[in-house]
Amino acid sequence: MPRDNPSHILRALDLRLMHPVELTLIGKAAIWLGYDSPPEDYGSTLDVDAVVPAAASAALDQDLAFWAALSQANEDLHQHDLYLTHIFEDRQIFLRPGWAALRVPILRPPLTHITLFRPATLDLILTKMMRGADATHMAEIQWMIDQDQITRADMLECLGAARLPNDSNEWPQLFAAARAAVLEMRYGGE
Repeated sequence: MPRDNPSHILRALDLRLMHPVELTLIGKAAIWLGYDSPPEDYGSTLDVDAVVPAAASAALDQDLAFWAALSQANEDLHQHDLYLTHIFEDRQIFLRPGWAALRVPILRPPLTHITLFRPATLDLILTKMMRGADATHMAEIQWMIDQDQITRADMLECLGAARLPNDSNEWPQLFAAARAAVLEMRYGGE
């Protein structure tokens, strides 16, 4: 039976929350929980990352009960080397404008206080491009392209609309390297 670390991490947080919270997952956890039949090894990821729309960022920053619950959950999960590590504001990662309106609900695991989403596949691909042409992320991108039968035309449109963070001169270089690798991939529906 495959490991399901993302569910374990999210349940640990959910148990400590007393109010509703909305999280948009990125990374392997988003693939593991947000798609049917993901590769079994994706469930063994040791962390969960999320992104917050800029409009919701200030409210989350002020939610002291959330941060206390997160700290407690991470403290308990530490013994298993599991964490909810990064919660990015959307301007800190590669995404398209309007990405939040295209999010996809994640229905598992069942949680009491947390409502889960993942970015639309094209936006999730953009988030995976932040490490340039990293082989692991490129394999995950190829899996998503195959899963949703993304066309080269759709990918080109997405890449043209991508918004990069402006806090480092490194982002354009990483994006260019990842873009070249992504455009070399095979595409469905063509």
